[in-house]
Amino acid sequence: MGEKKNKAHILYVEDDEALGFVTKDNLELAGYKITFAKDGREALRAFKKGKFDLAILDVMLPEIDGFEVAKKIREKNVLIPIIFLTAKSLKDDKLHGLRIGGDDYITKPFSMEELLLKIEIFLRRSKSPVLQGQNEIITIGDYRFDYDGLLLKHGQETIPLTQKEADMLLFFSKHRNQLVKRSDILLALWGKDDYFLGRSMDVFITRLRKYLKADPRIKIENVRGVGFRFMVTGEEAQA
Repeated sequence: MGEKKNKAHILYVEDDEALGFVTKDNLELAGYKITFAKDGREALRAFKKGKFDLAILDVMLPEIDGFEVAKKIREKNVLIPIIFLTAKSLKDDKLHGLRIGGDDYITKPFSMEELLLKIEIFLRRSKSPVLQGQNEIITIGDYRFDYDGLLLKHGQETIPLTQKEADMLLFFSKHRNQLVKRSDILLALWGKDDYFLGRSMDVFITRLRKYLKADPRIKIENVRGVGFRFMVTGEEAQA
């Protein structure tokens, strides 16, 4: 057996024990450390005790459902990526999960290849030039944006960002004063152009508008049917 090079710790919550054990075994074979919980209460107890790099939450759980588990996790940790496992037909579940802080979802039944790919996407910083980490502080109008530190500063106010919020702000900053297509944002940040992820993207954009409202020179303009333009008045368009 090859050396297990991945050391990430994943909280995996699934009430179907047969599916759970098979998935857990496959994730461990891929090199991940897995803490497996069979219901929401057990998951929250595990989360309080351990340090996790990612959470995979089934939506339909006994005791406390996956959405409530995600909310509790987000109260303690805004950075950890959360992937929901949802029933294929429950579109409202997908949207609700993304609105309350989920980063992505997988519909059941799913392939291990799909799950492993999503895990890899969220556990690594993208190698794309668009989202490479920045050692310097980025100036956006009156704001100072620390991408690596996941912080947005305005005067004496410091706003903590989730990884996805920081990725989106970095993407916009690198394309400031330019029209960017919705599909380009989705492909850069989520790896695919998907209706439900598009709805989630709109939620993140609403959050960024709220964070940036103290400087009226900064606007995220919605170009109907096309995408967005991140405007910083007084700056030249950047390549």
